[in-house]
Amino acid sequence: MNKENVTIKDIARELEISPSTVSRALKDHPDISPETKKLVNNLADKWNYRPNPIALSLKGGTSRTIGIVVPEIVHYFFSSVISGIEDYANENDYNVMICQSNEDYEKEVNSIQTLVNSRVDGILISISKLTRNMEHFHQLKSRNIPLVFFDRISSEVESDRVVVDDAEGAYMATKHLILEGRKRIVHLSGPPNLVISKDRIDGYIRALNEFQCSVAEENIVKCDQIQEAEWIVPSLMKRSPPPDAFFCVNDFTAAQTLNLVKRLGFRVPEDVAIVGFTNGQLSMLTDPGLSTVDQHGYDMGREAARLLLERIKDRNRPYQNRVIKTELVVRGSSSKEL
Repeated sequence: MNKENVTIKDIARELEISPSTVSRALKDHPDISPETKKLVNNLADKWNYRPNPIALSLKGGTSRTIGIVVPEIVHYFFSSVISGIEDYANENDYNVMICQSNEDYEKEVNSIQTLVNSRVDGILISISKLTRNMEHFHQLKSRNIPLVFFDRISSEVESDRVVVDDAEGAYMATKHLILEGRKRIVHLSGPPNLVISKDRIDGYIRALNEFQCSVAEENIVKCDQIQEAEWIVPSLMKRSPPPDAFFCVNDFTAAQTLNLVKRLGFRVPEDVAIVGFTNGQLSMLTDPGLSTVDQHGYDMGREAARLLLERIKDRNRPYQNRVIKTELVVRGSSSKEL
């Protein structure tokens, strides 16, 4: 006889013993006879009994599970972060539940509620592009649910955070383009409400100022999606003179910019140099290879998980802000020597 969703009560009813006896037998309690333990375990195996994790968390006060909310799982950076989180969590006997917001505020809120309902011990999140109301995070804090932000953070909510040095990464990318002799560098930026977008703009401007290059407002253009690049990049290349370099907020936008510039008849990097931000697998598949800033997503994931597990153990320790160093990776899209 096979059963689905078998409970301790089902086993107890079949063996005509109490549910408490079944529970203790499954836990190998010394008060239960070997014969009863054998009967209970044999039937549990036959019926494919599995403990209900939510019920266990209600009883034990912990689920040994943490939740993650990312904007997009398909994004190489976020999948790298998830790998780091999972590895660290599993090494410490924690399981992981993953949700994605698809860059949608309402879905982000619903994902948080789903994780709370599943009684996770804590939540790691990188906020969506559309998130401006932080009430759902304040509610988590009011319920004393451990929370760690990574990459895309909220400056309005006190919490542990793990970020990359976005400003320094942008500074290095822009400085590299300047040293390559570029004069008209356009920054294709992210949504202005995100801290990472502001930090990357700051790094871009710092490099321009350091080398006495003019900072023109029209050279900072919100464009962080392939679809946006389709019409924005061709319009920018109609300028007289056109841009001779692009520093892009992510590799997807940078790769599409590279394709569009070449399609318009410009040479890369001779006429136009391009640098992205991520250093995912895509950066090695373009022609020429894409120069980019490595965010070290796996390291960020491990550090975020470490902070969350520390917070679960000690709810009263001071909040920590960890910064992962970035690294400029130069390939053929920005250097004539490669």
